[in-house]
Amino acid sequence: MSSGLQRRRGHGGTTATTERGGTFENDDHRVAYDSRDVPSDNDEQAQSRLTLMEEVLLLGIKDEEGYLSFWNDSISYVLRGCIMIELALRGKIAMVNDPVRRRVPLEDRLVELVDSRMTGDVLLDETLRLMKQTEEHLSVATWINYLSGETWNITKISYQLKQVRERLSKGLVDKGILRTEKRNFFLFNMPTHPLADAAVKEEVRRRLVHLVTTNEPNLEPTSTCPAKMPYRYLRTIALVTSAYTGDVLENALTLMGYDARDKAFMRAQALLDDYSEYPFSTRHEAWATALAELVSYETDNLSDTANLSIEVFAAVLKVYTQVHDNPL
Repeated sequence: MSSGLQRRRGHGGTTATTERGGTFENDDHRVAYDSRDVPSDNDEQAQSRLTLMEEVLLLGIKDEEGYLSFWNDSISYVLRGCIMIELALRGKIAMVNDPVRRRVPLEDRLVELVDSRMTGDVLLDETLRLMKQTEEHLSVATWINYLSGETWNITKISYQLKQVRERLSKGLVDKGILRTEKRNFFLFNMPTHPLADAAVKEEVRRRLVHLVTTNEPNLEPTSTCPAKMPYRYLRTIALVTSAYTGDVLENALTLMGYDARDKAFMRAQALLDDYSEYPFSTRHEAWATALAELVSYETDNLSDTANLSIEVFAAVLKVYTQVHDNPL
C-alpha cells in the first residue's frame, strides 16, 4: 500500500514514458519529465478534497458567524500537530531510523525529511522548506512547538507559522466551502468566513461521529474520504483526536443527547490513548478490535520508511495527550 497521499499532478500533453520518466513532445520540442508528475485516474480518486488541518478548522468554525470561539486556546497548537500528521501520512517525514530511539519517549524522537517535493499546499510546503533548511534533526514535540511559536529559543522564532487559521480559512473559501464577509467587532470591521457548502462539512462531521459512536467502524467513501485514499482509518482517527484535543469535538456532537455525547468523548479519549503508542495498543472492546483490524489492513506490509512515518503519527498524538495537562 502507498505510504502517503499523492498530491494533485499538473496536466500535461501526450507522453512517451519510461519507468521513471520520459518526454513531452510538442512540435519540435522535447521536454523531460518525471512520470510521477503525470496525473492518473488513481491520483484523482485517492485525493481527499480537504487536508486534515482544513477538516479540523471547519469543525470549529461557527456555520453562520464564520469564526472560531474566542475562548478556544488549544486549536492553534493542534493545527500545527495536524500539519505534522499530514506530512507523515503523505510520506514526507519519518522518524530517524536509529535503534537507540526506542529508549527515548515517543514525542522526543527525532524526525527527518524523506521527501522534499512540494505538495501544492502552502502550509505544508512552508513547513517542508523549514525542515529542508534545518541542518539538525529535531523531535516531533520540538517541531510542533517551533511551528506554534512556543519556544524561548530566539533563533527559532522565525519557524512560527503565521496566520494559520486565516490562511486555512481562505483556502476553504477558494474551495467554495466557506465564503468571506465583513463583521463589526467593537468598532472594527473584521473578515469572517461563514459556511457556504454545508454538504462538505456534514461529510466530515458524519465520518467523525461514525467513528465515536458505532461498533462497526467501516467508512463509506466520500469526497473528503475517497475509497482509494491511503490511511483512511488513521486519518479519521487523527480527525477525532485532533478535534478532541483542539476543543472542537463538541461542535460535531450538538445533535446528540447528553449521555451519547459523554460516550463519544470517552471514545475519543480511548482513541487518543490507544494510538499515541507505537506499535499501537488495542483495548479488548468490540469497536476497538474492529477498528484495529482495519488499521492493520492499511498499515501491514509497509516499507521501513513508511513505518517510520506512521511512528511520527503516533508521536503527534502523544504530544496531544499533554496539551490539557500543560495548558498553552
